[in-house]
Amino acid sequence: MSRYEAFIDRARGRRPLGAAPALSRWAWAADGLLALALAIATVIGDLNRSYVEVWPDLDDLPAPPPVPDPVTGELLPPPLPSAVPWKTGAPHPVPAVEHVLPPVDTWEMAAALLTALPLVLRRRFPLAVFWVVTGAAVLLHLGDVSEDATKVTFVSGLVAAYSAAMYSPHRKAVSASLAAGLVPYAVLPLVPDVDGGLVLVLVLLPLALATHGVHLWRQRTRELREEQEAALHRAVEAERSRIARELHDVVTHNVSMMTIQAGAARMVLDSSPDQAREAIRAVEEAGRTAMSELRHVMGLLTMAADGPDPAADVDLAPQPGLDRLTELTDRVRSSGVPVEVETRGVPAALPAGVDLAAYRVVQEALTNVVRHAPGARVSVTVEYGPDRLLVEVMDTGGRARGSADPEPGGGHGLLGLRERLAIYGGTLRTGARPGGGYRVRAVIPVEAP
Repeated sequence: MSRYEAFIDRARGRRPLGAAPALSRWAWAADGLLALALAIATVIGDLNRSYVEVWPDLDDLPAPPPVPDPVTGELLPPPLPSAVPWKTGAPHPVPAVEHVLPPVDTWEMAAALLTALPLVLRRRFPLAVFWVVTGAAVLLHLGDVSEDATKVTFVSGLVAAYSAAMYSPHRKAVSASLAAGLVPYAVLPLVPDVDGGLVLVLVLLPLALATHGVHLWRQRTRELREEQEAALHRAVEAERSRIARELHDVVTHNVSMMTIQAGAARMVLDSSPDQAREAIRAVEEAGRTAMSELRHVMGLLTMAADGPDPAADVDLAPQPGLDRLTELTDRVRSSGVPVEVETRGVPAALPAGVDLAAYRVVQEALTNVVRHAPGARVSVTVEYGPDRLLVEVMDTGGRARGSADPEPGGGHGLLGLRERLAIYGGTLRTGARPGGGYRVRAVIPVEAP
């Protein structure tokens, strides 16, 4: 997936619910100041209950309703509207009518505050804020609202709609909400008359929102790049760990065989030169095997080298599997450890990863026997089942008289085996046997052909 596609996926909201990005203090402060400023402007605009309506011609003035007589109750002709000079110095004064709205009720003041204060949460809950702001604007305009308050609520609605479109991960719900939100603006008088002051707002606000959108896009791109770099770093660390485990599996067994054989050759060099030569030959064989497998692992590291085919000169022998089990047990027997192998079931072709994992289980178990329980007898069981592969290595325990103390292990072998088997859904159980000795048991699921 390219960087652009990953950014589009993220922009469309394919992130888990509840995983909204953390907001900075500056973002919280900016949203708080914006919400407070719009709320104060709405309240002040709505508290201005009188306004002057200018009419260019007296004939166009609407007829006021009849006025009842306070004494008789009869309807009297309405008084003529008074013309006030609108432009000083004009040859003919422009007529105007002053309107006075009823006093503001408590619920109207609460609705005026709700048209702007929820914007403080516009990045955290954008869709909910949009509906609260829209609903409060509709509720406010069910009463008598001044033109100044209508202008401010219209700006608040624009900010809420922009926030829903930019920050909400629910794209379908946002589209439906914005479409439904247009209905009250078309039916109710929620859109103010466009005058000189509102034109400035309608020009500057989209520019500010567009600038903020560009800034947000750059910020998200930067965050995405940082996440990709962090993921790449984690992948590199995981690959290093895998290579370390692979080197441990490859080298430890053969080096242990070489150590045992070299010690045996040293002990019988004077008394039995023939046995010493056999032991030295086994050391040479184990060394060649270790070098061959080590070149394979190192060949994986040279794949990124320069050149048309960096791996062409590397001896990339195939990864070992259960087909090389006999070769493995023969090397262990040559070191003086009796090994018995039993195969149950019908051998079947295994996936390369499963085959390698099974081989590593036997290799690690035999290596531990050679290092920590010399003189023990070992039995290896490989059982092919219809849906699983069982590998079990058991030893009788014990230590040969006069042998050296076992070398301390790093403890990474069995841990690496557990991780390797977990990739294929397998399990590894290790522990002491009731009658003495140690047992390593691995079960790996195998799909039926």
